[in-house]
Amino acid sequence: MENWQKNERAIQPITSARTREQGHTSDPPRSIILTGNGHTSAAVSERTRSTGMRKILLVANTGWYLYNFRLPLARLLRSRGVEVVMVCPDDPYVERLRAEGFRWVHYNLDRRSLNPFKELLGIFRLMLIYNRERPSAVHHFTIKCVLYGSLAAKITGIRAVVNAVTGLGYVFVDGSLSTRLIRVLVKRIYRRVLTAKRVRVVFQNPDDLQAFADENMIIPDQTVLIRSSGVNLQRFSPRPGAPEVPPAPIVLFASRLINEKGVAVLVEAARILKRRGVNVTVQIAGEPDKGNPSCISEATLEEWRREGAVDLLGHVDAIEELIAVATMVVLPSYYPEGVPRILLEAAAMGIPIVATDVPGCREVVDHNVNGLLVPPKDPLALADAIEQLLANPELCQKMGAAGRLKMQQEFDDQIVAQRTIEVYNTTLAYVP
Repeated sequence: MENWQKNERAIQPITSARTREQGHTSDPPRSIILTGNGHTSAAVSERTRSTGMRKILLVANTGWYLYNFRLPLARLLRSRGVEVVMVCPDDPYVERLRAEGFRWVHYNLDRRSLNPFKELLGIFRLMLIYNRERPSAVHHFTIKCVLYGSLAAKITGIRAVVNAVTGLGYVFVDGSLSTRLIRVLVKRIYRRVLTAKRVRVVFQNPDDLQAFADENMIIPDQTVLIRSSGVNLQRFSPRPGAPEVPPAPIVLFASRLINEKGVAVLVEAARILKRRGVNVTVQIAGEPDKGNPSCISEATLEEWRREGAVDLLGHVDAIEELIAVATMVVLPSYYPEGVPRILLEAAAMGIPIVATDVPGCREVVDHNVNGLLVPPKDPLALADAIEQLLANPELCQKMGAAGRLKMQQEFDDQIVAQRTIEVYNTTLAYVP
């Protein structure tokens, strides 16, 4: 982290217009970028024109990711006259992207494959796409797209490349021998592709940034910290006097059903609360991520259904309807997150949050202010935290208000999108 600290003088804090209007200027948001200091929308638009950005490809391993996390960015780019092309495998969310008016290019990618031939083919397919589209810039999300996309961009001569590190991911946390061997290879490739002159790397939390800096996988001057992809403050807003009160307080978990999200830890915490006689309903919304090697098996889900300690809701589109009636939202994740969207959404709606003290989660949760942090893999501590908030409605209300204010000051998705466009402009200006 030493190199990063030497470049602190280059870092400018970003303060949103919303924050300034509310008078909260003494403690600016911690979301930072290595360029600029809060340019206005008009200024960013002018820089977009002056740097010649006419087309950008947003590249991810699912349409689900692009739709749920990058739609505000795509809309803002389009409003600035930039052609935005979505590149990802086919899934149900592709039609939603098309309905928004964005062009989609199919990218055939197997998320779980470790077959060398298939992986080389993945790079070659992106080369074909980049040669055909000839974009001004490409923005890669998720590990395979970052690795393969950066190599393809280098070979095809793409002028500007932005890579998003949205969490360390399975390959950096799994302890199996095969994964450790893959990790060595991934680090080597990262060092090659993330340090090229045409590349900027965007991190969502300082812990991930430090991890990459410690491994010499980044160049500080080409590195940016923008915390999260932001949250829609209009869609996710408090609902005073919201629907009828449920018969029991609701504790909501909403995320992909993979082991590292701590789903089993929550189920055990629910068992503890049940044994204590606590009146509470624990809801789990989400589906197994079958493209992830650590997804929860259908057999395990069926066992939980029969047991009845938790309610399994499956996939829910209108997640704000569930958050609105929840007493709290929990995420007992035990692997380094980017910045979990569900925590942002809950806080934006004025709901207290309980999460583990791991990278990403602690970017959102200020302990004892807008929620509680508990140790990872500790169902007893999680149960205690849930029970503490259930017993104190006034504290829940105060934490909810603090969470909403934090989201307004630091995580507005419009401000995040504007900062990201500034990264594109800086990258284009830097590369001749």
